[in-house]
Amino acid sequence: MNNLEKTVIALGFFDGVHRGHGALLRKTAERARELGAVPAAFTFDRPPKEVVTGKPVFLINSPEDRRGLVKRIYGIDRVVMAPFDREMMTLPWDAFIEEKLVKELGAAHLVAGHDYHFGYKNQGDPQLLQEKCRELGLGCDIIPKVEVEGITVSSTYIRTLVEAGDVERAAVFLGHRHCMTRTVGHGQRIGRTIGIPTVNLTVPSHVLVPQHGVYVSRVYLPDGRSFAGVTNVGTRPTVCENGSISVETFLLDFDGDLYGTDIRLEFCKRLRGEVKFASLEALRDGIRKNIEETREYFRNNCIE
Repeated sequence: MNNLEKTVIALGFFDGVHRGHGALLRKTAERARELGAVPAAFTFDRPPKEVVTGKPVFLINSPEDRRGLVKRIYGIDRVVMAPFDREMMTLPWDAFIEEKLVKELGAAHLVAGHDYHFGYKNQGDPQLLQEKCRELGLGCDIIPKVEVEGITVSSTYIRTLVEAGDVERAAVFLGHRHCMTRTVGHGQRIGRTIGIPTVNLTVPSHVLVPQHGVYVSRVYLPDGRSFAGVTNVGTRPTVCENGSISVETFLLDFDGDLYGTDIRLEFCKRLRGEVKFASLEALRDGIRKNIEETREYFRNNCIE
């Protein structure tokens, strides 16, 4: 398939699309400019570990958010999210390079991290990748680990921060705010009865939510506008017994109906844990306090 567009391909799973991934993706974009090629990323729709072990793996982002972050922040035009199925699981490492990356995707240059493993039983490693690229006449960059405050940036470490609700520290290692993109659905409309209507998002399967509680947030709409928000993550104990986990956000200074709209929610700071209030009036007063705390946060932090 010699008529394929020439590509420079970043290799990895990219959960969180953190600063370590960022170094790899920036190098990919740089090499693509040098070669007059299309910058691309090759990843999987689900974690290989989940398929191999049969146990669910909870991730920082949904596949849609991974794709969106790679494109929006790093300018990678093409994101290939391949199904990790039995055929992929049993594909030898060298066939992965020659058949998938070169013949199917037109790879002229590959970029991978220092700990990248691939192919059947993870037998491919950075050294074999470099050797095969030399043999095939491809360029290859292996990106060393990235550290922040003496800690290696990794998806595993960032997951612990998100689970603990420490979204401010997570942002330091991610290089951006933790986010969730979903379609607004119908809730119980209890917020409307107390003058604080919310947009309601369901949590994607196998995706982590921050520790239950109330967060300062920023909501981005498809038309380019963004609004400060107060987001509750949890089971809404004041109004629900044994409720499922929901993500509900009150948008400050917004008037309109967003039902059915895809929005991106970014978590800025955790304000408090989830509380079971004695009454709806007490709940309203608690949220009003959080609204004022959110206004103060954005007065002190210029975020668009």
